[in-house]
Amino acid sequence: METIRFANRNLEVAADLRFPADFDPAKKYPAIVCGHPISSCKEQTSGSIYGERLAEIGYVTLAFDASYQGASSGEPRFLEDPATRVEDFKCAVDHLVTLPYVDEERIGVLGICGGGGYAVNAAMTEHRFKAVGTVVAANYGRLMREGDFSPKAAIATLEAIGKQRTAEARGGEPAITTYIPMTVAEREQAGLTDVDIVNAVEYYRTDRGQSAGAPNQLRFSGLSAAVGFDAFHLTEHLLTQPLQIIVGDVPGAFGSYRDGFELYGRAASADKNLLVVPGASHYDLYDRKEYVDQALERLQAFYAEHL
Repeated sequence: METIRFANRNLEVAADLRFPADFDPAKKYPAIVCGHPISSCKEQTSGSIYGERLAEIGYVTLAFDASYQGASSGEPRFLEDPATRVEDFKCAVDHLVTLPYVDEERIGVLGICGGGGYAVNAAMTEHRFKAVGTVVAANYGRLMREGDFSPKAAIATLEAIGKQRTAEARGGEPAITTYIPMTVAEREQAGLTDVDIVNAVEYYRTDRGQSAGAPNQLRFSGLSAAVGFDAFHLTEHLLTQPLQIIVGDVPGAFGSYRDGFELYGRAASADKNLLVVPGASHYDLYDRKEYVDQALERLQAFYAEHL
């Protein structure tokens, strides 16, 4: 593995390049850009699981930290900015096409959770991606607009963001919130029992998947862009590449199950497939071997056909 940095305008994006076991820099290889979930980092499922496994079967993989997060640069920190995250994917391609051992006609993308939504959005206007794969892809903008599932949740959120921006413009301290409860005990005390919330805390806040690059911190005043973002907008017109969607059949509050079906129905891709993994929840497809193996078996066949 090689740790690198590539440019996104004036930002430096940190990434890990992984190589096939028999890698020969004099040869040409297909490559896959791997995008991490919301609140995640390249050391977790996008890189250490999917990036690693795809490299083992013959791909150069590039897993990166979103700008403003993880080991990537960008101020203010902990910003979840959809436009910049989409551009991160395109700049990853810019880097790959400079590498003599990457075949520029065989570059694909794989996004997980919110990274899947961003990967889809990027691929609509980045047709150097020849094949698009998603695992439990979630439309982060939709999730932000739903909030507590009341019709006025998005407006209340935007009004609160506006007040916080005013406070910061007047010299106040930034509000750094969390994506999920910080501990299992905190989640239990709050009475949060949805499968996605339970598993998110278990994955991100315990030894199962915890990483220093994913500190569960989010800048609240920067969220208005996410509220107005729709990862699947224009997919029926612009997403024409071969598309592989993978979801689990255990639905949870984050909505990747229904987002997967929506994406399948809307995408203009003539060649598209939806795999529903029996018994798998959203987070099972992050790192649980019995479910990840099923996802990777399908992804291996998909990328072999199209890259």
